[in-house]
Amino acid sequence: MKLDQGWQFRQAGEEKWYPAQVPGEVHTDLLRQGLIADPFYRDNESTLQWIGKTDWEYQTRFTVAAGLRQRENVELVFAGLDTYADVFLNDSLILRADNMFREWRVACKSLLRAGENTLRVHFRSPYHFGWDWGPRFVTSGIWQPVLLEAWEEARVVDLQIIQNQLTEKSARLTAAVEIHATRPQQAEIRIASAENAFPPQTVRCELTPGVQTHRLDFTIANPRLWWPNGMGEQPLYTIHAQLQAGGKNVGQASRRVGLRTVELWQQPDAWGRSFEFVVNGVPVFAKGGNWIPADNFLNRIDAARYAKLLHAVQEANMNMLRVWGGGIYENEKFYELCDELGLMVWQDFMFACSMYPAQPADLANLEQEAIHQVKRLRNHPSLVLWCGNNEVEAGWKGWGWQQQCPDSVWQDYLKIFHGVLPKVCATYDPARPYWPSSPTSYNQEDWPGSPNSGDMHYWGVWHGAEPFAAYLQQTPRFMSEYGFQSFPQLKTIKQFALPEDYDLASPVMVTHQKHGRGNELIRTYTLREFPEPTDFASFLYVSQIVQAEGLKLGTEHLRRLRPRCMGALYWQIDDCWPVASWSSLDYYGRWKALHYFARRFFSPILVSPHHDSTKVEVYIVSDERAPVAATLHLSLIEFNGKVLRQEERPVWVRALSSTNYFSFNKNEWLPAGEEQRAFLLAELHAANGEVLSANTLLFKPVKELRLPSSQISKQVTATANGFQITLAADQFASHVFLTADEHEGFFTDNYFHLVPGRPVTVEFQTEGKIALADFERSLQVKSLTDAFAAPLAHLE
Repeated sequence: MKLDQGWQFRQAGEEKWYPAQVPGEVHTDLLRQGLIADPFYRDNESTLQWIGKTDWEYQTRFTVAAGLRQRENVELVFAGLDTYADVFLNDSLILRADNMFREWRVACKSLLRAGENTLRVHFRSPYHFGWDWGPRFVTSGIWQPVLLEAWEEARVVDLQIIQNQLTEKSARLTAAVEIHATRPQQAEIRIASAENAFPPQTVRCELTPGVQTHRLDFTIANPRLWWPNGMGEQPLYTIHAQLQAGGKNVGQASRRVGLRTVELWQQPDAWGRSFEFVVNGVPVFAKGGNWIPADNFLNRIDAARYAKLLHAVQEANMNMLRVWGGGIYENEKFYELCDELGLMVWQDFMFACSMYPAQPADLANLEQEAIHQVKRLRNHPSLVLWCGNNEVEAGWKGWGWQQQCPDSVWQDYLKIFHGVLPKVCATYDPARPYWPSSPTSYNQEDWPGSPNSGDMHYWGVWHGAEPFAAYLQQTPRFMSEYGFQSFPQLKTIKQFALPEDYDLASPVMVTHQKHGRGNELIRTYTLREFPEPTDFASFLYVSQIVQAEGLKLGTEHLRRLRPRCMGALYWQIDDCWPVASWSSLDYYGRWKALHYFARRFFSPILVSPHHDSTKVEVYIVSDERAPVAATLHLSLIEFNGKVLRQEERPVWVRALSSTNYFSFNKNEWLPAGEEQRAFLLAELHAANGEVLSANTLLFKPVKELRLPSSQISKQVTATANGFQITLAADQFASHVFLTADEHEGFFTDNYFHLVPGRPVTVEFQTEGKIALADFERSLQVKSLTDAFAAPLAHLE
């Protein structure tokens, strides 16, 4: 029985109750009742801090039928309480909760009354701190469902599908059915597959009082393997388990699984020790980013929003997300979608950037949290790693904590992240690897973030204000954090700000920038590479180009390092509110330039030209499991469209490789002065003519280029799902940006270069009907030179 109706809330000590939504939390309830303004609008954040300093109460009344009180066991189940909560049933205290990531189950039969019952939850004001990308809203509330469960002599607690052996011919599996029984008796367990993947299996068992696990072995013939995105399909099998006792069904459970093997290889090699995920025996270069909660108010993230964001991740050729340890263990829908889309999940436990106490009560609490979450998530094929924490070891060893704190604090760290958590994983999910901290090195033999082993977080670019070229000096085994900020587009800014706020120094824009030096750093990096943008909107646009080009430089370098480096997870994928941040998808799911760039630099086959002071090298990187016959086309083109030089050669692109296929001396290819007025276009064509990858190399920073102003023509035609736009330019047009702010929709490509004589066709996909004339009137097209005041000395 779901208890999701009739809830009310109030400020503790007040008399008046207001309608509440459960699951939910106090800020959204206050907003729904018109008691506060939109927390994300302008600088409202500062006026709403009182909410987190206040105790709140939630209450509902529910009716219990007489028959329910006759059941042998009746329990209240709280799937999630945020966070310090006293729970009263008919004014009797039944629970004191102190962990939002645990499920709480309370026997309550003796306190239930026939007829109306009252359930009240008192939330005490918690301690909380903010991050440098999100607002400080200290939430309280019943953030997960509340259930009233009644059962008789036994119930199914959990179902785990254990993979014993996987070959092309068969998958040998075990269904481990966890049962809570109240008395000795005979029972029967039956398992079956919704896909009829195996004959139904039945086993008789003897139940004893208490919690126990019974196992059934079964085999799936000719199994279909689950693969990461870009490497194969993601078939899934649904396994049902049913428990019968006393001639009736007393419990059941279902789990959806994918069949695959996963290993974390850390083998000695020429550079130290490897750090690579191996799926179904194939080394996988992990491509993706770090995931934070997609809304500061968690109940607002519905299934459609998860789908929009995660499909965008898949469409950008990513195959891994790191669920970062300062957020939440995500909603079940998140993991289901990752299973379906082939998105591997690096799952942090929820510990980040702080040392944690390890008194017996603390250890018992976090152990129960870990057991609950491991059991909840272990059947998902997308889950490939448990990680103890984010940057706690790095903080101890590199941020001065070791000098400030007694050694007992470090011993507490070891108890948690080298004791309790790996023990829980080994007990409840032994097939998955556990990694104690991110970053760390193999067996803590080296500094956290060492290039010799383990994973690295590199923040010399951004926090250290090092140039983007510093990325080229990094040689990690696996880069699990690196990034750069940008602003969202003006359409997003308009949703939280007024025109008078369109200034980086305005109180509103400062409120929506949570890094103390954020705006200063964006501006500093911008002016290193570009002239001064002409206005606020242009600065927003150029900031996205700075972010995208910087991470393109770094990510392509990491991919060229394969197999020395086997992962690139940038910080960060998404936003929890509209803000200037490191994200590639803004709060509303709109693609920034970085996300369009990511789709290119994470393509399964990447042609990657790069240069230094004397030479140009053209690499081809392949994540394909089979070799590919292709043709490499190189064109040196002036900005006016004149082709200075062309090369064409057949290439045999090796599987799972990174290879330099072509090099040349810049002085031989580029006549004097041409570095400022020409670019290299590298294209890789399949045997059927399909362009597998295309990339453009500019030889100077934009501020040093003789970049012309171009005339861009556009032709728009209506399609079944929106519009098709064909663009052509008379001269090279850099970072062409399309907007249609009056309409909601998605441009299938954006922030691309237009080469003279090579039209580009883009679609604008929309669900609603838009008149062609209205769309044409709204459509705006700009290129990089439009962002700067004219005339400029370097323009021709």
